[in-house]
Parts: sequence; C-alpha cells; structure tokens
Amino acid sequence: MSQWVCRGIKTRIKTTHYPAQAETAPGVSPGLPLGGAYAAAVASLVNLCPTKAISPGLVKDSLIVDYRRCIHCFRCVRGATTPMRWDQGWQWAADGQKCDSVAPGSEGNRLGRVFAHSVHIIVVDAGDCGACLNEVKQLNNPYYNMHRLGFFLTPTPRHADILLVVGPVTEHMRLPLLKTYEAMPTPKRVIAVGACALSGGVFGPSFVSGAGVAQTLPVDVQVPGHPPPPLAILHGLLVAVGRQTPASITSPAPILPEATTR
Repeated sequence: MSQWVCRGIKTRIKTTHYPAQAETAPGVSPGLPLGGAYAAAVASLVNLCPTKAISPGLVKDSLIVDYRRCIHCFRCVRGATTPMRWDQGWQWAADGQKCDSVAPGSEGNRLGRVFAHSVHIIVVDAGDCGACLNEVKQLNNPYYNMHRLGFFLTPTPRHADILLVVGPVTEHMRLPLLKTYEAMPTPKRVIAVGACALSGGVFGPSFVSGAGVAQTLPVDVQVPGHPPPPLAILHGLLVAVGRQTPASITSPAPILPEATTR
C-alpha cells in the first residue's frame, strides 16, 4: 500500500473535480456532432453516416443527429466538404424510453435522495465488444474514483440498485440479463451504456443480436457513445440518482410541448 501512495505523490495523480467543477483536461471526450442548419450540405452529410445517425430535419436545410446511433467515426467531419459542428462535452446521458410518459426533469424515474450517496451497481456484459466495458472499468481508477460520489460495484444482483448494461443483448445473454434484473430488489434502475446498448450499433439487430437493451428491459437512462467516455457514464449515474439534469438524445433538442404553447 505504501508503494502506491509514494507512486501517487511522485506522479501527482489527482482525481477529476467533476461534477463539482468542469473538467478541462484534454482528451477526456471524443465529442459528438451537432445538428442544426447546414444549407446545401444536408444530403452529402446524411450519406456519409454509416449508421444512419444523421437524418434531414423538419426545417429545410437542417439535420438531426440521433446520438443512440453515433459511433464517433468522424466521417461527417474529416470526410465532408462542409464539416459538421462538434461538441466536445460529455454530459450526454438522457432519459430512457421507459421515461417517455414522465415529465422531463422530474424525479419520477430517479432513485431519489435516499440513494443519492450510496448506490450499488451491477454491470452486465450483454455482448459488448470490450470497448464500453473498458470505459466502465475506468470509473474505479484514481482519476475518476466514483467511490467519492457514493457509487460502488457489486457482484450480486441482490445488493444492486442499478443495472448497468453494455452490449446489444445477444441471444445467449437475453435470459441471463432478465434473471439479473428480476433478482434485483426494488426500487431499481437500468442504465444502457453505448451505441450498441441503445440501438444495436453497427452489428445489430441481426439473428444473433438485438437492437439494444430496451427490447428486453425498461431503460431509465441512456448513455450514448461508441464507446462513451468515463465522464459520460458518470453523468449517467448522477442522472439516475437525480443529482444531474438529463441531456437530449438528439441534436438539436426536441421542442417541449409546454414551450410551443407560450
């Protein structure tokens, strides 16, 4: 133990200040493309996207980006005559399909204050390629240190409050995933992490792979990315316990019904 303490002092490794402060270190996020007005470049940008994450908007010469399908291939930036604008943020976690009937920003799908600083998470690899799972593992390292925020991993569903799923849910993992969810005590929440867990990614749906976790379980929080950076996953955990505001799963963000009546 003393060796690690001495090494930490020598290398000056320190924990990120997020969420108390914005993270300014370079390379913490690959970013996401931004939708909006793109004039005559709409058709070419749509054709460049291999996963159909980019589509024409309702407004003329505009684009909508579905973050559930974006895989950070950068074709819409590096291979485009008119590159898309890029967001270097990481607060991407959005409400899940289960929460469509819940008012945005409400606590109807949150674990609440009782769980705010003591949450146990079970992670299930439902056919992940290893990328998203590796990003989840980073949350335990000294830099991200999710324990300081009250998040802890558990190997048993009997002790879990949150089920964090990576992968598109293959046929072989569908039943184990269901059994894990059923074994968890209530209240419980499901977080789907990564493009594969949200839409099936580049491999699904197929005869051996599903189109995401929502086909099997009710999803409370969606964390897009391929893979999402650790800070995005951390944001998703904070959203699940009501300590952060959820983002929009599309860009530009949809107009809320109450906003249209004003």
